[in-house]
Amino acid sequence: MAETYKGEAYCVKCKAKREFEGNVKVSESGRRMAQGICPTCGTKVNRILGKAQ
Repeated sequence: MAETYKGEAYCVKCKAKREFEGNVKVSESGRRMAQGICPTCGTKVNRILGKAQ
């Protein structure tokens, strides 16, 4: 089961913080990040959460 995240992220297209729900992934550099979709415009949004253990 994939870890999920619910919170805020900055949407570059809307230029505002938006509430979103997304999945937590580990980037190539080893950081945990939440990836989801902006509910207003549909653009992909990311939020860096911290280093994975």
